[in-house]
Amino acid sequence: MNRRAFVWGLAVAAALAGVAAAPAAADGRRVALVIGNGAYRSVPVLSNPPNDAGDIAASLKRLGFAVTLISNGSFDEMRRGLIAFGHNAAGADMAAVYFAGHGMEINGDNWLIPVDAELKRDTDAANEAISLQSVMLQVSSTGSLGLVILDACRNNPFAAKMSRSLASRAAANSGLGRIEPVGNVLVAYAARDGTTALDGDGRNSPFATALLRNIEAPGVEVTFMFRNVRDDVMEATRNAQQPFVYGSLSRKAIYLAAPPTETANAKQANAAPAAAAPVVSAPSATSESAIDPALVGTWEIMVASGRGQSRWIWQIMANGTYKFHAEPFRSAQSHEGTVTFANGRWTLHALKGMRNYSDAGSYEVHDATAVITGKLGTGYWKRSVE
Repeated sequence: MNRRAFVWGLAVAAALAGVAAAPAAADGRRVALVIGNGAYRSVPVLSNPPNDAGDIAASLKRLGFAVTLISNGSFDEMRRGLIAFGHNAAGADMAAVYFAGHGMEINGDNWLIPVDAELKRDTDAANEAISLQSVMLQVSSTGSLGLVILDACRNNPFAAKMSRSLASRAAANSGLGRIEPVGNVLVAYAARDGTTALDGDGRNSPFATALLRNIEAPGVEVTFMFRNVRDDVMEATRNAQQPFVYGSLSRKAIYLAAPPTETANAKQANAAPAAAAPVVSAPSATSESAIDPALVGTWEIMVASGRGQSRWIWQIMANGTYKFHAEPFRSAQSHEGTVTFANGRWTLHALKGMRNYSDAGSYEVHDATAVITGKLGTGYWKRSVE
């Protein structure tokens, strides 16, 4: 039996044992395995992955994860760490794996490469590297989310020197290959399948830099968080690198960093309140001094839903009233009422179009962008051209 079969057998056994022992509902635990491989022995050293892994581990700890950190892991260290992590992840609410280092696709399989790998032939991956499939298996038995984050799409020097087997004659492809996670598993690549990611010239890679900037933002639903990461990376690399997320989650909103004020029925950040019958009352104005002049005007935000993107438009008047509508019209309920914005705090009371709806929170204005945080999460408004 080769090492691949041995590792796969242990991974399956660990996962099945976890499923058998897991409680009927998630127990609220969050666990994470973080690996940063840079000191490769057979190819040039990568400078950033150990830094990336250490910084991401610190962020996950602040988010309530019990973190195991492996720096410059050998095959045996990664194998043992993954098996132990699988036991801990079974039945947890969330389980996350972050890997920074070399990864590659060989003959349709994706591999995470330990620092002691030599990979002289494509068939050596079975005995010298860790299968991405086994990693996804270990996060698959969670209650809310199994998350795999891979900053492992770098231009890979192993591929250039690798001999190909006569059986396949298939070259090792650039980056990682496309995958189709199932269940509540989400896999994020630093660069979409078939493309490569940058290691970066600073302390962190462009992807890790963007992830660190966004991962602890309160009240941002996890899929929206990765969209923010995507945009930050594409801006930083001038569209040379496009992160990509694989997997399909349910409509349930999932937060790594909870909204500032959680409600019993937590909703996706920027989600619209439920529609209700209009009331007869008309908006009443408040004092003009209660409206920060920086907020007066028309603002918009793009929101994703099961039917695609919709555009939400807020009109904030200097007299302390507001009007809200969405395009397409049926994507969110139109409403209007009174609002205050002053000294970084805001309040809202709907008087027409929504029944008994109010909200409040904090705000910041940065030129043409307003960061609005309330009980439904954080929204990033942009000043509209209307």
